[in-house]
Amino acid sequence: MTAPALIALAHGSRDPRHAETITALVNEVKTMRPDLRIETAFLELSKPSFNTAVNKLVRAGYDEIVVVPLLLSDAFHAKVDVPTAVAEQTARHEGLQIRATEVLGLEQAFLEVLDLRLREALKDARVRELDALVLAAAGSSDPLANQAVGRLARLWGTHHKLPVKAAFASATPPATGEAVRAFRGEGRRHIAVASFFLAPGFLPDRAAELALEAGAVAVSAPLGAHPTLARTILARYAVGAVELVPV
Repeated sequence: MTAPALIALAHGSRDPRHAETITALVNEVKTMRPDLRIETAFLELSKPSFNTAVNKLVRAGYDEIVVVPLLLSDAFHAKVDVPTAVAEQTARHEGLQIRATEVLGLEQAFLEVLDLRLREALKDARVRELDALVLAAAGSSDPLANQAVGRLARLWGTHHKLPVKAAFASATPPATGEAVRAFRGEGRRHIAVASFFLAPGFLPDRAAELALEAGAVAVSAPLGAHPTLARTILARYAVGAVELVPV
């Protein structure tokens, strides 16, 4: 019996670095599970599209597909865009079963990757000790998604025994620059910003620009391709594959 295929479905961006990073991450997954048929797809702005990936798998004879949304928050894209795309493809292909899993989400394990990226950014900052941290995320019109980022930020700050603020690149305040300025208003000067984004693009670039303008000593790169994220994708896939099995 052939295992269900896996589609790693990312948001997409006009910035080519986004697709390059997502491809590198999915290649990490392929290295871990060379036995699986794995395709990369994007909701918008990047290629291949979800439609293209599904068609490719159907032509190859797959009638079961697990979709893992490569999203860090359970907000609009996860609740609306992904289910809509899955429903459209299921209706288009008779006999095809598609199961969309939970998003990657705000796993505590991702904080280790966040710390790694921040250490890389701090190598040239010549700062012996930090005064405060800012966790920069995309932001959402869904207040529950933003609250989840806030909880993760507090957990991260507790681990480092430093004050921390969550900041957002869109939809809700504070922006990264506002968060940095708020800390500087308290007399803190060595403030680092960690980019809780999956891949490069307009939003992380804007968040970094605002943070540096406000006086941040360093801004990390997005999480990017890392084994921890690849293992999380496979964990989501495993649950989705089980849910495809008839009871």
